[in-house]
Order: sequence, then structure tokens, then C-alpha cells
Amino acid sequence: MGFERRRRAGSILNLTPLIDIVFLLLVFFMLTSHFIEDEAIDIDLPAAKSGNEATGKEFVEVIVNPDGELLIDGRTIDLEHLEQTLRGALHAPETRFVRLRGDHEVRLGLAVSVIDAARSAGAEALDILTRQP
Repeated sequence: MGFERRRRAGSILNLTPLIDIVFLLLVFFMLTSHFIEDEAIDIDLPAAKSGNEATGKEFVEVIVNPDGELLIDGRTIDLEHLEQTLRGALHAPETRFVRLRGDHEVRLGLAVSVIDAARSAGAEALDILTRQP
């Protein structure tokens, strides 16, 4: 008896539609992703010739806008509650520094109050952000 051997049909997988879908997903995510932008608050940093590049992400940023409002994480904070808010923010793991981003028109007294509140809250260091002239 001669059994006929079945020939196995070779299945070829067409990858063209898969590549098209991956390419479309790549384009979609590139167009819809948000790039890191600086704060939306219009702040004109003071100019300084001396200074170092800001590095690290273990900090709490205090923003002082031209009107004298204090902001931490996008929330407006009263000067009376600043120390308490900083104390809570500095309690987070690996957060030991305070970064002050203030407009060049801000009163010196307000900046000193922020520095004092940061020291009282337990900050190890305080950076004041400036721009190159």
C-alpha cells in the first residue's frame, strides 16, 4: 500500500501590515507626546555671570512670580504656610534641597523670607535660579 505523503504547505507570514501599524503608532506617539517645557508662569530670571548648571531632581521648587505670589507644585501658598508646606515636601524620600525660581522684580524681603522658611523647614541647601546674561 502506498500512502501518499502530504506535502506541507509553507505558510509565509506577511509582515508588511504589521510594520505599517508600528510605524503609525510611532508617528502618533511622537506627535501627541508632550515635551518638557519650562513653567507656564512668565518669570524673568535675574541675570548672573557666575553660577553652575542646575543638576539633580531631588528638590522642591518655590516659584515667586512678579506679583509676589508663591507657588509650589502649581499651587499658590501663603507666606505664613510656606514653612509648613516645605517641611511636608522635604519629608519625601531623597528630597533635601529647595530651588528658588523668582522674577528679577521680586522684593528682596520676600526672597529672604523664602530662604528663611526653607532653612527652618530643614532644607540642606537652597539654589537660586538665574540666567546667563
